[in-house]
Amino acid sequence: MATKPSISKGTRDFSSVEIAKRNYLKNILQITFEEYGFSPIETPSFEKLETLTGVYGDEGDRLVFKILNSGEKIKRADISAYNNGENHKFIKSISEKALRYDLTVPFARYVVQHQNELTFPFRRYQIQPVWRADRPQRGRFQEFIQCDADIVGNRSLWQEVEVLHLYDRIFNKLRIKDVNLRINHRNILEAIITIFEDKSRIYDFTVTLDKLNKIGKKEVFKELIGKNFHSKLLDIIEKIFGLQDNFQNQIKFLKPLFTNNQKGLEGISELEFITNSFKLCSSDSVVLKFDFSLARGLNYYTGMIVEADSPKNINIGSIGGGGRYDNLTNVFGMDEMSGVGVSFGFERIFLVMDQLGLFPDNLSYSTKVLFINFGDSAAEIAYSYMMKLRDKNVSSELYPTAAKLNKQLAYANSKGIKSVILMGSNEIRKKVFELKDMDSGKQTTYSLSKLINLF
Repeated sequence: MATKPSISKGTRDFSSVEIAKRNYLKNILQITFEEYGFSPIETPSFEKLETLTGVYGDEGDRLVFKILNSGEKIKRADISAYNNGENHKFIKSISEKALRYDLTVPFARYVVQHQNELTFPFRRYQIQPVWRADRPQRGRFQEFIQCDADIVGNRSLWQEVEVLHLYDRIFNKLRIKDVNLRINHRNILEAIITIFEDKSRIYDFTVTLDKLNKIGKKEVFKELIGKNFHSKLLDIIEKIFGLQDNFQNQIKFLKPLFTNNQKGLEGISELEFITNSFKLCSSDSVVLKFDFSLARGLNYYTGMIVEADSPKNINIGSIGGGGRYDNLTNVFGMDEMSGVGVSFGFERIFLVMDQLGLFPDNLSYSTKVLFINFGDSAAEIAYSYMMKLRDKNVSSELYPTAAKLNKQLAYANSKGIKSVILMGSNEIRKKVFELKDMDSGKQTTYSLSKLINLF
């Protein structure tokens, strides 16, 4: 008995309609990236396993899709390591490559490998598929498109302003409104924790703090109390949350706390510059907000952190994120390569647009014109006219056999073809053709000489 065909969990097939929508979204991203001076690069779908492991943490390493060695190499599998429970050592013996987990690490490798060929600051964008062995759910897949834009080799805060405006410009073009761009700063979080706690507790603190939008303030405080954070620290956080959505009041409250903390003051100063500069040229698609609870990626980000939330009426989570990093290329032995970058959640943005009906109605890869096949010499002449239409970039096809007319018209209906050309021997002798509008059912006679210009 034949096995019923299926695809792997976390992957998808795409119809021509879906591809037309995805290409529409991709084209707007590409065009806007290039308007901002970003240049495209591409990296291989798989990298050396050593490149992709040890940089995402234990959880990330677990989600990397490893590629099994083939041929003679598989015979070198370290069975003793497997028997001894040394999984990491065993995996290295049977796998030398892995599918790309994200675009960031391959980009870091690219910068180091091609540093003598690049002009810095280097502005790059990349739109390619990545793979993660994650649990599939709505808006999260094991194979998906990632879209990144980064500027490396410069610490100017205008670069932060640039990537925030990139979000603003793209969401405006896509007609996605009411997007909250939430920003925070690593230095502010670090300064707050060091007032009452040891600096080493920052990750424990921020992991809990970052759960605010998911579990609510009450549960966040309950967790912080359970972890024995200082009561005065909790009082300060309570007051900051009370000032949420009022950036100026939050800053007024924080500045006196950081009188003796230069890092904290630098973080505030940078956010003030970024916020004031962003307002100069922003649209009404996004709202820039300071969010003290935004704390993800602190093992990576060293300055501004940003996250783009989906519109309030769409419960899908974030649709983008990024920030400033100073250690992008350190893992590959290249220090002092600061950069700032943002990622666009292609798959989630697609779902938002689909749910809100934001894709144009005329997106389609459907054939525009169908020539009815009347057989023999009539089909040959119809074929020659069809090729002339194709020369004019009009999508056209000739029905493959001289089937009954109703069957050929039913084919046009099922494919959504709007225009059908009937050109039998009688019409050809009279040097005319019949054009049938499939929507209205109206049929009009035209001279053959007008066929090409008509479309």
